[in-house]
Amino acid sequence: MEEVEIAKRAIRGDDQAFLKVMQLYKDTLYRTAFAFLKNEHDALEAMQEVTFRAYQKIHTVKEPSYMKTWLVRIMMNYCQDQLKKSKRYSSSEMLQEIGFREDAIHLEINEAIASLSNVEQQLIFLKYFQNTKIKEIAELEKIPEGTVKSRLHKALKSLRNFLSEKGDVDRV
Repeated sequence: MEEVEIAKRAIRGDDQAFLKVMQLYKDTLYRTAFAFLKNEHDALEAMQEVTFRAYQKIHTVKEPSYMKTWLVRIMMNYCQDQLKKSKRYSSSEMLQEIGFREDAIHLEINEAIASLSNVEQQLIFLKYFQNTKIKEIAELEKIPEGTVKSRLHKALKSLRNFLSEKGDVDRV
């Protein structure tokens, strides 16, 4: 069955369709949670919470074709809230805390992304980590496509500036 049709049924209150929707997007949601929270336990907890929140609010989805984007937005908002509560902004500190080793380039890019505002981080994540189209981001954020493009341009420029100060401008 087509994803949009399943989403329409879920929006109308079909519990089995809702389960199918969550099954369809579970990998994307988990990767999103893990990218923000940096550990499996917190990512799994986020999955449970977002499933609950989505179930409660599924009837508010206006466009079934944007179900994935809607779910990712809920996940990102939840993760941002968790990070604010626990004051765990530095991804490199979290990586060291859990004993995870990444190469220097990856750490520097994480550090550069962490230096951006929350709005810029979300835009970068949606566009480059989730491959969300600019049109979808614009509709999700309720802003013009041109604004999305200019904000992405500004965020990328900030990343380049951050990395150029470290001598790593060729990597962005």
